[in-house]
Amino acid sequence: MSTRWGKYDRQILELLQRDASLSVGEVAERIGVSKSACWRRIQKLEQENVIREKVALLDQEQLNLPLTVYIVVRTNQHNDQWSQQFQEVIDSLPEILEAYRMSGDLDYLIKAVVTDMPGYDRLYKKIIKANLFDVSSSFVMETMKSTTQLPLNYLKT
Repeated sequence: MSTRWGKYDRQILELLQRDASLSVGEVAERIGVSKSACWRRIQKLEQENVIREKVALLDQEQLNLPLTVYIVVRTNQHNDQWSQQFQEVIDSLPEILEAYRMSGDLDYLIKAVVTDMPGYDRLYKKIIKANLFDVSSSFVMETMKSTTQLPLNYLKT
């Protein structure tokens, strides 16, 4: 992304992070520019991969996935073959929403959603097919904050 951000770029990103279903016309009206100027800015943000995708955020409880679990994985195999096998396992499981290779005491951190404890057990049995050294899990009891909106106050103008 270019290092210069205009105030309109910030406003567009702020609006679209809150509601990506807004039309170009609605965004243009709210920030005070023409539809064509707004469309060009949005196109540029998409081409530069600042706007990666536009999605609908679904309610996991209404989809019968009320239980969120964070899974810590440790391995004693740090090679490309094992890493590829692990990647294939996590890619095959739609319950896994996020997976990160970490620094420090743990190797991987996974966020998943499941129906209940038996649902977690089924997921666990699939995950351990990746030949893991240690797996521990923590279950979310209360969601205190959940957002997909990134802070925009760090953009350089």
